[in-house]
Amino acid sequence: MNREFKLPDVGEGLTEADIVSWRVKPGDVISVNQVIVEIETAKSLVELPSPWAGTVAALLVEEGQTVDVGIPIIAIETEARSGQPAPAASSASPVPASPQPDGNPTGVPAVSRDPGQGGERGDGVPTLPGVDRGSSPGGAEPGGRQGGRPPGETQPPGDRPQPVLVGYGVRPGATTRRRRKDPTTRPGSYPATPSLRQPAPAESPPSAASPEATSAGAAKALAKPPVRRLARDLGVDLSVLAGTGPHGSVTHEDVRKAAGEPAVRSGQGSPGSAAVAAPATAAGLDGREERVPVKGVRKHTAAAMVASAFTAPHVTEFLQVDVTETMAAVRRVRDLPELAGVKVSPLLFVARALLTAVARHPMINSSWDEAAQEIVIKRYVNLGIAAATERGLIVPTVKDAHALSLAGLARALEELASTARAGKATPGDLSGGTITITNVGVFGIDAGTPILTPGEAAILAFGVIRDAPWVVDGQLAVRKVTTLSLSFDHRIVDGELGSAVLRDVGSMLEDPIRMLAWS
Repeated sequence: MNREFKLPDVGEGLTEADIVSWRVKPGDVISVNQVIVEIETAKSLVELPSPWAGTVAALLVEEGQTVDVGIPIIAIETEARSGQPAPAASSASPVPASPQPDGNPTGVPAVSRDPGQGGERGDGVPTLPGVDRGSSPGGAEPGGRQGGRPPGETQPPGDRPQPVLVGYGVRPGATTRRRRKDPTTRPGSYPATPSLRQPAPAESPPSAASPEATSAGAAKALAKPPVRRLARDLGVDLSVLAGTGPHGSVTHEDVRKAAGEPAVRSGQGSPGSAAVAAPATAAGLDGREERVPVKGVRKHTAAAMVASAFTAPHVTEFLQVDVTETMAAVRRVRDLPELAGVKVSPLLFVARALLTAVARHPMINSSWDEAAQEIVIKRYVNLGIAAATERGLIVPTVKDAHALSLAGLARALEELASTARAGKATPGDLSGGTITITNVGVFGIDAGTPILTPGEAAILAFGVIRDAPWVVDGQLAVRKVTTLSLSFDHRIVDGELGSAVLRDVGSMLEDPIRMLAWS
């Protein structure tokens, strides 16, 4: 039987993901739990396992495509269940599923809602089992066992598919968006959205050359979503193209070739639309401009930074600090047997100083609850460390950093950095932070005005350490100097508190012995 695997909700609040790379191709024989695709969510890369064993019938979406949760992404030919005849479905070209009264398409197995078995979020979207979703409606309960089966199936526990979650991403606070399929398109494709470049003439009825007719024809053209998107970007009318792909479908090459032919421009009868479309195409052809899609980590970061900048009133203070003694302490600590094989950097001492300052000034480690109109003071510290990766800025966190020894904190920071660089940070790593450090010094930068991580009251920027002239005991000397920048939410942290925290961190970096005295 032909079964379609829908993009699951791999974390609470996920609404979409990008297909990064397929690990299988049509005709491949796959097993349960075999990784079939790598996707990028709002925060991290995720490897999705197959819930079934069988043969890959078709890949329903292309690499680079953004897919909504709940949309079929792959068709797998599996053996028919005992006592049931196999449906007459072609393995090469899966037939679009027809809607059922319960909202689920034919041939798509419903997922068990048994606790711990995965299930649905309550809106028909499948969820992966074994994910702690808290109070997410319809989600699996914490600690649940993995696996799942359609209703009525009576497989013994040992025979059930056991998907293994390799990594998953979360976009907190997001809501589910569901798109309606066009019955004229293939599975996984959607009707083209009418271009804003095609304004209809005022009081003119639709005609063969009108934008309405063009949009309708484009919707009926056989083309995959990425091709439709490219056609919209280049202003190409799909309805007049003769596709060279399978079954006469329009390909990327067809669209690019047609981009230079005025006859196939969308809205050719509208001078305004042609004037808008032509410059964008010309810029793309001569290589003077490049357009980078905003998706995945960058999309999430952009939304979070905008929300933070325009929600919390930011204040930033600066302090230059003589860290000569801290640099000497770093060298001595590197030789300790307790930290053998662990990377020890000045960031370790900055982190320890901030943790000590938090213990002395708990209000700095808090958040603003807008709904309850309360300040929530955290009696624990999940220390966030901003990390620049190839896919964008992420902030993995060291959980309960306040309870770690110096050696434990050093190992946690090293592991966090390597995981972030590899793109394998999980939602658990990327959520729950209470206060953050951003090390701009690694880029050779002295200072900056960092933007708060949403939901936190403060972020500390640590600048580059330079040799600089400094007055010591009335004498001019060359010392190791850095600049600290502390941004804070002025709704929670007033100038006195922010100054006290920054002053204490600076004092401990000037004389690390204070960390022992104040701990």
